[in-house]
Amino acid sequence: MNATIQDVAASAHVSVSTVSRAFNNPSLVSDKTRARVLEAARRLNFSIMRSATVLKSGQSLRIALLINSPIQSWFNSSILEGLNTIFNPAGYDIAIRRILTLQERQNFFRDLPIRRNADAVIVTSFDIDKDEVERLHSVDVPLVGINSSLSELFDAAVNIDDVQGGMLLARHLLSLGHRNIVFIITEMYASVLHFSAQKRVNAFLDTCRANGVEPTIIKVADSHDQIDDALTQIFSLSSLPTAIACQEDGIAVPLMFELQKSGIEVPVTISVTGFDDSLYAHEVGLTTIHQDPIRLGEIAAKKALDLIAGKKITNPCETVPARLILRSSTSRPRHEAESLASGRQP
Repeated sequence: MNATIQDVAASAHVSVSTVSRAFNNPSLVSDKTRARVLEAARRLNFSIMRSATVLKSGQSLRIALLINSPIQSWFNSSILEGLNTIFNPAGYDIAIRRILTLQERQNFFRDLPIRRNADAVIVTSFDIDKDEVERLHSVDVPLVGINSSLSELFDAAVNIDDVQGGMLLARHLLSLGHRNIVFIITEMYASVLHFSAQKRVNAFLDTCRANGVEPTIIKVADSHDQIDDALTQIFSLSSLPTAIACQEDGIAVPLMFELQKSGIEVPVTISVTGFDDSLYAHEVGLTTIHQDPIRLGEIAAKKALDLIAGKKITNPCETVPARLILRSSTSRPRHEAESLASGRQP
């Protein structure tokens, strides 16, 4: 039998109205009292809805969206656009929560079953663990992943094929004759939160290694000066690479400008690739992998609505193929191009 608000009040030694205020108007309750109420609710596995409408429908009409990078980033803003295209006509609001640490993620999954203030949770680009999944299942809250590397833990998921994308980029550079290759990643992908982009990194490295090439990995902080950091590390190498692969266009596009400001021609001296086919990739001629986060968001939202309605999903884990977009930022290494032009073997 489910615990009632009266049970929580009795356990916390407060009135029913105090329990209600602790959930709906926490500013009217002292921190000490609210902590006692939340602890009692946790112990009794109690959940509360957010409004009278919610109480009648049994739904919160809210979707929780967990992100790691800023919402204004090209990927997240596009995901949000796709989600809102489906959720808004269905009467759902989207509550965005940025998760930066493992502790923040654990706190979210610990508290959500108690507050029961979301009908579904959508997680973009990083993963969760089995205990967190079970917490949501205990209150029938479906979990949907977007670009999550552990899709089997989610009730439904939609992913770009990161493995195919990483392999395509590596094969492209290798086919052009590049052997001195740098791969730039942000340090977040080595953190305790597991990110789907690590799959594209691993696929790129594995493909290169299978062809006898060992790329140099450069890690940069996820900060405003990451391009300066990348350039410093590149110029500190014993020899300049002939190609630079970036985990995302957000690194590749500004890097192209900075390389050319430094007197390095792209692609004559150094070829550059990205991943996303994001804003400005076409304008600057960036060779990259195309993905459509608006479409990913729409697919995820439709799956979430089906799960909320109790429908069976025929294709719960959907993978969208990657597509290599060839533009002007890549070419043969200069020595090979010169050899071919003179008729010599490279």
